[in-house]
Amino acid sequence: MKRTLSLLAVVAALPALAEGTRELDAHEHGVGTLNIAIEDTTVSMEFEAPGADIVGFEYTAKSEADISAVNAALASLSSPLQLFAVPDSALCSMVDAHAALAGGEEHEDHADEHAHEEHEHEEHDSDHNDSHAEHAAHSEFHANYTLDCAKPEALSNMTFAYFTAFPHAQSVDVQVIKSTGARAYQVDRNAPVLNLEP
Repeated sequence: MKRTLSLLAVVAALPALAEGTRELDAHEHGVGTLNIAIEDTTVSMEFEAPGADIVGFEYTAKSEADISAVNAALASLSSPLQLFAVPDSALCSMVDAHAALAGGEEHEDHADEHAHEEHEHEEHDSDHNDSHAEHAAHSEFHANYTLDCAKPEALSNMTFAYFTAFPHAQSVDVQVIKSTGARAYQVDRNAPVLNLEP
């Protein structure tokens, strides 16, 4: 039990560590991140992807079509075993799943709040405005999953049907943490199977 808590604590810390990396990478479109912790029969997963990868845009959804696209994406992201398929022999079932869209609404409100001020300084600070506008448009989908796999020894691979569900997505950076250690992978659209063998 103590080991499970420590692994899950490491996974909880990964998004914070990855956040700094993502900022340096300037929010790379086409690339999502998936952190996986496997301990006994529990599989904990944290997934993030730019809004552009999931729904094709990063602005705040306001039209009926855009809102519908976001809702459909959230529904898909709430079914992890359909997006990240594992062997049936592992006997995995979903315990918990939560998906959300973060960033767009909050940043857009912030941009509106300062619109007049920025307009007044537009001639003198155009670089700041460009970077602020770019930041304001960024949104990300986040999802957290907990699976129970009765036969974790059968978790030999994971097939990313995610790429079929979301055509704009190109690759996913994956971090897998087990009691034996941690490994990093990249899973691409043209090779959508992650090998989880030791």
